[in-house]
Amino acid sequence: MPKYEYTARYLTVRMLFKRSYPHLLLLAIFMPIFTKAQDIDSLMRVEADTFISNLPKGLQQKQKSAIKSAINGNTAALRRVRNSRNAEAELSTGVKATYLNHSMRLYEIENDTTTLPLLIYLHGGGWTFGSINSCSRFCDAIAASGAARVLAIDYSLAPESPFPAALNDCTAALEYAHTNAAILKTTPALISIGGDSAGGNLSVAAALQCGHLPVRSLILFYPVTKAYADGSKSWNKYGHGYGLDADLMTEFNKAYTIRSTPYNPLISISLAKTETLAKLPPTLLVAAGRDILRDQGKEFADRLPGIVRRVEFPGAVHLFITVPGQPTAFKKAVELSINCLSKY
Repeated sequence: MPKYEYTARYLTVRMLFKRSYPHLLLLAIFMPIFTKAQDIDSLMRVEADTFISNLPKGLQQKQKSAIKSAINGNTAALRRVRNSRNAEAELSTGVKATYLNHSMRLYEIENDTTTLPLLIYLHGGGWTFGSINSCSRFCDAIAASGAARVLAIDYSLAPESPFPAALNDCTAALEYAHTNAAILKTTPALISIGGDSAGGNLSVAAALQCGHLPVRSLILFYPVTKAYADGSKSWNKYGHGYGLDADLMTEFNKAYTIRSTPYNPLISISLAKTETLAKLPPTLLVAAGRDILRDQGKEFADRLPGIVRRVEFPGAVHLFITVPGQPTAFKKAVELSINCLSKY
């Protein structure tokens, strides 16, 4: 409902009920807001249900088998999975994307020389697939808003390059951005980092690893915060049929931690000490309500002692950032990100 309709309803009811029925006045003011929120939640749920029903049958089983084979040394099937998720989104009018090197792509408005915030963005994919292309739709949307430039990163993938290879690539990108801030038309004080799923995990780990460098904010979408089966309510309830199955997540975890332990706090970031987490910058965490990672993400957000905004889309499922099919959740996530980049 447009803002002026809220105002009109408020003024009308205010004259009738100001003195005798103050509780009705409050109800009349806030009911449109609640109704709108419920409508958005319902729409997200419908879109998510349609998205799930349209996923190819056996897709996650195929992905799981490919990762298992790759762990055992045969990467052919996993390469095919990676290639199938490697399409670049069409750019918005006026946006250009420039490769700075083989693993970094800068999204910005053409011919804009303004000093802007910079978001370093790390794609999801369970540390095993996904690419600089799979997050291109989100990077384009942020850049098109004019609120920030986006530096998308291609990092090393497991199981061929397990922990800490991806993290090292991401910390190198953060260091690059600070060293080359002027070239990127930003300043070190305006650099944020974010990502979805495994990319959200890497964003936090990189910020922790590079504690000597200022990070303005963290923007996280349904991040992995525990690289093991956490046994939570959401893990058990949404472990099959909601966009990210528990057994596939287990293979992701195995591939990434093949030479380490999942209990390393730079892998399972929820296990970091409170005094370590206190060093993190203001954080936006956007969760999907029907997602196995929902509860571990909430636990992580609850442990952060700094400025934290956690937003949950109750009806949404995993993947709304990188895979088309949940447009309302995607649009709202972009809006929240722009607000965060403009505020912090």
